[in-house]
Amino acid sequence: MIVKKLLLITFFLFAVNSFAQQANAKDAFLVKWENSKDYLIAISEAMPEDNYSFKPTERQMSFKEQLIHIKGNMDWLSTSYFSEEEFKKEVSDIPATKKETIALVSNAFDFVSEIIKNTSEAELNETVSFFSGPKSKLQILNLLQDHVTHHRGQLIVYLNLNEIEPPQYVGW
Repeated sequence: MIVKKLLLITFFLFAVNSFAQQANAKDAFLVKWENSKDYLIAISEAMPEDNYSFKPTERQMSFKEQLIHIKGNMDWLSTSYFSEEEFKKEVSDIPATKKETIALVSNAFDFVSEIIKNTSEAELNETVSFFSGPKSKLQILNLLQDHVTHHRGQLIVYLNLNEIEPPQYVGW
């Protein structure tokens, strides 16, 4: 009887702790963000360097340009809405190598993580001015992830068009 009660109490405490962790939007985002990084890096690694200039059509970005675009959006949203800095879009050279491109993307993910770690949960409810109308900072977080997901989906198509099997999904 005592063992059953201890097991029930342990289960209850675990369930409450688990629920509390999931109720924190910032922590949930950071876990998802790290998985998103891992998956995008795996996709980036899967494409041979010779194919980084691949474009399905002339009007689309190349594989490398897609990655740099994802990085630029991360820089813009995280700096503009989660820091005191004014975002200045830099015209920078496209990295020469696959390794440099992946490092830039990886560093951009880490930059977002650090900024969000230093953002209070209460700040996520703050409303900011956005070009499409007022948004909460939580909506900006969702936009960060949604933008990565959108372009990552395109990169999966690029892999498939080159007969490269995409990596196993990492998302939970």
